Amino acid sequence: MIEPPSPTLQLRIDEDALAENWCALNEVSGSARAGAAVKADCYGLGADRCVPVLRDAGCRDFFVAHWSEVAGVVAHVPAAQVAVLHGPISAAECEYAQATGAVPVINSVIQAELWAANGGGACHLMVDTGINRLGIRPEEADHPAIRMLDVSVLMSHLADADVDGAMNAQQLAAFENVRAHIPHRETSLSNSAGIGLGDDYRFDLTRPGLALYGGVPRRELASKIRQVAYPRAAILQTRWIEAGEAVGYNATFRATERMRIGVVSLGYADGILRAWGGAALAHEGRCLPILGKVSMDMIVLDLADAADIGEGDWVNLPYRLPDAAQQTGLSQYELLTLLGNRFART
Repeated sequence: MIEPPSPTLQLRIDEDALAENWCALNEVSGSARAGAAVKADCYGLGADRCVPVLRDAGCRDFFVAHWSEVAGVVAHVPAAQVAVLHGPISAAECEYAQATGAVPVINSVIQAELWAANGGGACHLMVDTGINRLGIRPEEADHPAIRMLDVSVLMSHLADADVDGAMNAQQLAAFENVRAHIPHRETSLSNSAGIGLGDDYRFDLTRPGLALYGGVPRRELASKIRQVAYPRAAILQTRWIEAGEAVGYNATFRATERMRIGVVSLGYADGILRAWGGAALAHEGRCLPILGKVSMDMIVLDLADAADIGEGDWVNLPYRLPDAAQQTGLSQYELLTLLGNRFART
């Protein structure tokens, strides 16, 4: 079968920036070592591309959410370095962990009992210190099923680390208290934002995710994190419209004068939601405002400042994550993980 032509969407991954981000976060982690959250296909940037970069930079601890994500990571690193945050909820998942060597994160008494009943072995244990998602409650620390676990890493997860609220200290105190009651080899509390809270929050292992891929969750990290993802799209068509003519669904933009516009092959099916309306793309430093509503596969641009641009030329979507989040109202996490599979990752 003939190979399809090159996509009209590209997502450049700056692998040097990714490696440097991990090294910076590892250094800021002080006496702790930095792991890497590589769930959701490395936050949408591609495990096959990103995991080897993180591995070669020195990372030895990788975290995914689903068992279905294990294979894509263990293609590049030993299974014993991969932990599954959602833990096992069936005998089949326990058997898969035993067969592959991936490490389950136990999140409940029921999961602890299930793990023991299906062979057991080394695991991590999540304690819920206030976010009320996964994890045992602190008062369950003395449950016989929990006491029987062979816990490699005792973990919890911060709910409010991106701001300076009282909850951070409350969770830290709760974690300090519970770790005295559960035998374990290492401890881990901090995500990307938690690393910025200081030494008290770093323990033995930090678990950055967002910041690896260019997100800046706290001001303390802003000077250390480089942009990693650079999306761009090709111009499909340029045309002139007259004063009074409208653009896009519901005619939310109407020209006040004759103007030249361009259509790019990018839209909300690619993760560029209608929240981008009113923002702008760029070409060689020139601003190309978005006109009207973002469509599923197309965005219309004002080409007033780019008279020379034509079909097949590439325009860039400004994607420094803190800036894009402020402009769109989307979180930095959403901006990364929404990027669709029609982008050719380069």
